[in-house]
Parts: sequence; structure tokens; C-alpha cells
Amino acid sequence: MFFSWGCLLIIGFGLEKAAPHTRPGEFNDPDMLIVGKLGWGPRLHHSRLSPDEQYTHISLWSLLSAPLLIGCDMSALDEFTLNLLTNDEVLAINQDAAAKPAMKIFEGDHVQVWSKELENGSHAVGIFNLADYPVQPTISFADLKWPDQMKLRDVWRQKDLGVQRNAYQFSIPAHGVVLLNAAVVR
Repeated sequence: MFFSWGCLLIIGFGLEKAAPHTRPGEFNDPDMLIVGKLGWGPRLHHSRLSPDEQYTHISLWSLLSAPLLIGCDMSALDEFTLNLLTNDEVLAINQDAAAKPAMKIFEGDHVQVWSKELENGSHAVGIFNLADYPVQPTISFADLKWPDQMKLRDVWRQKDLGVQRNAYQFSIPAHGVVLLNAAVVR
């Protein structure tokens, strides 16, 4: 099991090469989740990942259709960890019946964008900030090979962002993520 941001970068963001092998019944298994309180008995300790890194961790595992193996002490769940593990929209991305692989579709200036086509035709999209400082990237729909108009929903906040045209700018904390559901406007 891994315990740090550095390991999350290597293990999680190194799984693009496994994408062609992801399909129903065949999934990546990057390792257990390291959120909440970890360890056993008197050695129980908080995750070494910051809250923003924990959002990144769960988002990436969900996009990868990876098994969400809970590694924390379930009897010591705090409200933050419980919310991480029970967001129904995030879980729906992980459990999507199409089980299509997530692919890195853009990379630049410490920002990576990963996308996973969902069974209903929309896309789950993770915009990840790998930098040690906050960023405000403008994501061009053309760079992502998207149509001019997309309906966006912030999955973690469970909030519609409405129909956006051509681009959208996000504020993303250090090591953080914005997880979206993106649908073509018809």
C-alpha cells in the first residue's frame, strides 16, 4: 500500500498504459484507498494525503474504474471521509456499466485532463492540478476535441454549471481536482 502524494502520482497517473485492457469484468487495481484514518489499534493515524489530495485520489480511482477498496478504519470515519466515500455521483462514475477506460486527453502546465465515456453518452472528466500551488486553467473545448457547447456539472459539489461555450476556467487548489460530468448540448 502507498501512503504519500508522490506514490499517488506514480501509481495513479501512471495507469494510462493499462487503459486498453479496461472493460466490463477487467479493471485496474492500483491499490487500496488511503483516505481517513489508517492503520490498526494504537497505530491508527490520519491519511498523509491532504483533503485536496484525497479528492484527487478518489476522483482518479473512479475515472479508472478501479476497485474502491476502503483501507481506513470504518469504525473511525469522520464526516469528511464519509462524504468522500459516499458521494453517489462519484460512485456512479466508478461503477458505470460501460466500464470504458479513462484516458488522459490533455496535459500542460502541471494540469492533466482525464476523460471516461459513460454509458449514457456523457463523459466523466477529471481536471487535475499536479502542481504544488493553486492554478486557474482555462480549458479549451477545442483542445479536448469537444463541440462548442457542453453542459457541465461539478460532481463533487453536485452542482450544475450550466451550458458553457468554447472554454471554461476553473480554480484548482494544489494537488486538487475538478470532477465533472460533461454532456453534449442537443
